[in-house]
Amino acid sequence: MERRRSPRGECETMNHGMKENILRLVRIGLGLVFLYAGIIKIIDPVAFAGSLAAYKIMPYALNYLVAAVLPWIEAVCGLLLVIGYRVRAASFIVIAMNMVFIAALGSTIIRGLDVDCGCFRQGGEKTPAWMAILRDVLFLAAAFLLVRQRGGTDAAKEISS
Repeated sequence: MERRRSPRGECETMNHGMKENILRLVRIGLGLVFLYAGIIKIIDPVAFAGSLAAYKIMPYALNYLVAAVLPWIEAVCGLLLVIGYRVRAASFIVIAMNMVFIAALGSTIIRGLDVDCGCFRQGGEKTPAWMAILRDVLFLAAAFLLVRQRGGTDAAKEISS
């Protein structure tokens, strides 16, 4: 393993750089997913409200409020992850959202509802709930990885070092 000297005089392995690059790819990839998911829902909140109503979890009027707010949270968290600012906070919010998404999808399976998750497109071919849960578990793992490994570092700290 090749070693190099850091500006502080400590020895670092090249693996540290590889680990940082992998974390950067995870952060940007997860950010792009949530940015995209948020934007397509922002474009058509009424269709997203319809997807939410199919879950039969909330009162009908609340579906419209959630459809108006949730996509913006997704998009902002995605943007923060992409640019590398407030990564830990955005990751915690992504974790919370994914836990709610998994619980909601699980409830549709238990209740025997055949709904489209409404995650990435409105209308069209349905994504089976179990597949959406698996995808959300992957996103959850990526967000946990970022929270655990990033330790609250931001792009500003990365640039200054």
